Amino acid sequence: MRRFWNWVRDSDDERTLYLHGVISEETWWGDEVTPRLFKDELLAGSGNITVWINSPGGDVFAAAQIYNMLMDYTGKVTVKIDGLAASAASVIAMAGGDVYMSPVSMLMIHNPSTIAIGDSEEMLRAKALLDEVKESIINAYELKSGLSRTKLSHLMDAETWMNANKAIELGFADKVMFANGESPMDTEQGMIFSRAAAAVTNSLLGKIPKLKQKTGTPIESLDKRLSLISH
Repeated sequence: MRRFWNWVRDSDDERTLYLHGVISEETWWGDEVTPRLFKDELLAGSGNITVWINSPGGDVFAAAQIYNMLMDYTGKVTVKIDGLAASAASVIAMAGGDVYMSPVSMLMIHNPSTIAIGDSEEMLRAKALLDEVKESIINAYELKSGLSRTKLSHLMDAETWMNANKAIELGFADKVMFANGESPMDTEQGMIFSRAAAAVTNSLLGKIPKLKQKTGTPIESLDKRLSLISH
């Protein structure tokens, strides 16, 4: 199984975790496997860990499990965003006691998305599910940033992209890396635009034929967790 993380042991008391790529990229062959393997490796050592993130996001449920594991970890967790922490990856980033961002990195938050097939009642159920998933994501953002749920909801609606200084201003991050303790430089307002969510969605769409072929299950009868809920 190809994994999206890699551990490096710096010393007996320090480890580094690299989260690179789409979260739970292989989950369509067994969603429960990847988080379990991750937990086994996380708990195989002790001491403080540094988590480097460069990811466009992916499966919201796997991201939630990784977030919970890091939040519950007994050592100190420091998150460093060296490229992109978007969508579900931004949720994992919120598990850092300290969140550092490279001066050239970005953080993006938006609403969760899914694919649903069926009648109007099925569409309503899909909407209700997405609404609840959004509320659960806001919980993580609220704990880290201290922003109101209404403010966070509006930021997600707008698909908000933040450079390091904007993320610090809004409470999603704590410090710009390589700044040597100096105050962050003045910056323009964080950008807000709408196009990158399609990248993750299109990647997930490409897995549908493979999933159907492997399982022999009609797409219409797939479980909700396989209805491509992404964030």
